[in-house]
Amino acid sequence: MKKGLSIVFSLLIVLSLALIGCSSADKTGKEESGEKKEKAAEGGTMVYARGGDAVNLDPATVTDGESLIVSEQVFETLVNYEKETTDITPGISKKWDVSDDGKTYTFELEEGIKFHDGTDLNADAVVQNFERWMNGKSEAEFPYFVSQFGGFKGDESAVIKEVKAVAENKVEFTLFRPQAPFLKNLAMTAFSISSPAAIEKFGAKYIENPVGTGPFKFESWKRNDTITVVKNEEYWKDGLPKLDKIIFKVITDNSARLNALVKGEVDLMDGLNPSDVAKVEADSNLQIFERPSMNIGYLGFNVEKEPFDNKKVRQAINHAINKQAILDNFYEGTAEPAKNPIPPSVNGYNDDIEDYEFDLDKAQKLLEEAGLKDGFKMDLWAMPVPRPYMPNGQKVAEAIQADLEKIGIEVNIVSMEWATYLEKTRDGEAPMFMLGWTGDNGDADNFLYALLDKDSIGSNNYSRYANEDVHKLLIEAQTETEEDKRNELYKEALEIIHDDAPWVPIAHSVPQLAGKSTIEGFFPHPTGVQVFDDVSM
Repeated sequence: MKKGLSIVFSLLIVLSLALIGCSSADKTGKEESGEKKEKAAEGGTMVYARGGDAVNLDPATVTDGESLIVSEQVFETLVNYEKETTDITPGISKKWDVSDDGKTYTFELEEGIKFHDGTDLNADAVVQNFERWMNGKSEAEFPYFVSQFGGFKGDESAVIKEVKAVAENKVEFTLFRPQAPFLKNLAMTAFSISSPAAIEKFGAKYIENPVGTGPFKFESWKRNDTITVVKNEEYWKDGLPKLDKIIFKVITDNSARLNALVKGEVDLMDGLNPSDVAKVEADSNLQIFERPSMNIGYLGFNVEKEPFDNKKVRQAINHAINKQAILDNFYEGTAEPAKNPIPPSVNGYNDDIEDYEFDLDKAQKLLEEAGLKDGFKMDLWAMPVPRPYMPNGQKVAEAIQADLEKIGIEVNIVSMEWATYLEKTRDGEAPMFMLGWTGDNGDADNFLYALLDKDSIGSNNYSRYANEDVHKLLIEAQTETEEDKRNELYKEALEIIHDDAPWVPIAHSVPQLAGKSTIEGFFPHPTGVQVFDDVSM
């Protein structure tokens, strides 16, 4: 007991001295005792600066990272990913069982969890969420549900047959066929569990009034400016969250975002220009956060529109774009050239594929074979916001424009507000467009089936690419549970996709974030979204 009092007295003295002086230890916290550091970490507001605003805050209805990273704070899923990987851990379900045939999953929920509106999270609430998604009317309504679970009720390609409550806190899923990435799919933010009462109360306005069980509660949204979430005082995990408030702040320009960080106006930012990494590293008040690479930045063709319905035109453009020059000029050592639609970090990657080399003569010859010897005019849709896989969409578009001009293709660059850009591209209005994807769950299915299968046209397959042989391989890979066999199926599918060339894969990047040196507990998750429950300042 006396020893304990002595320690407390000593700590009080240290605290008093810290208040009088101003040392580097005060700024970084690295020399503080564990007890004092924990107290200093409690509470506070973190301002997170990003390049674009959310589209909406109902995670089941969106695919953009700006929306999902906010949703991650408000909502929770049945199972989670580990903090630094896509391995599965318990979420709001504490345990689960899988039948021998892989068609039945039974989840036991944590008890006593409440939604932010005070209603109970139970098996019925989970069922109502899945029934809502399963009864969707179009791919655009619940795009991730279609791309991850095949389709809605009554669709031949649907994976989920039934979801029912078998006890107050026990939910049973019955599948039409086994799905190897089923648990990883359930961990995606898109399948977060909402309050059924709030969905009914707000109706169409639920997208601006999200209610989940997460560590933070939605407070306000000023469009194209800020979204604010505040601490859930009734959160079911002891000691979390550590912050009182998070403000997601839109600053569209990368350099302006960094200036705001340097001035202390924001605490954490994404979309750091590769050219600014050295500047951050030289500032003792800042630190770099590197997100593990699990993405693809690409140039997509709408294969239903002329002349991109001709494979030779698509192949010609693959040969005409100087990827290495794009990487050297705009990624500056933070990316590698892409030749597959999936990154090397994902199982099923086909390293045997030979990329389309930069060769203007081959490109010109293919255009001639396609009957377009004199070239053509076209619109290229350029991303209006920086994304982890594309740090500066406008500049990359200009580089592509210059490359294509050399083979007689006259390019007009088109851009628009981010939400409109995504909606119109999804609906097939863009002839050629720039986009990208950060893997949601670490599985090849989340890239290939979600982005390039015929079942995903109208949701995430913006190229509207459909190949029956690819479809058969992807469905077989979903059902196959032996990893080596799955990988071979994906490699075979990638050979066909490479030849069909619905995209020009450009880069797999290592996204750079920057923040104050006082931020602790933050690890940029490979999926691009993460909860900030354990982050402190």
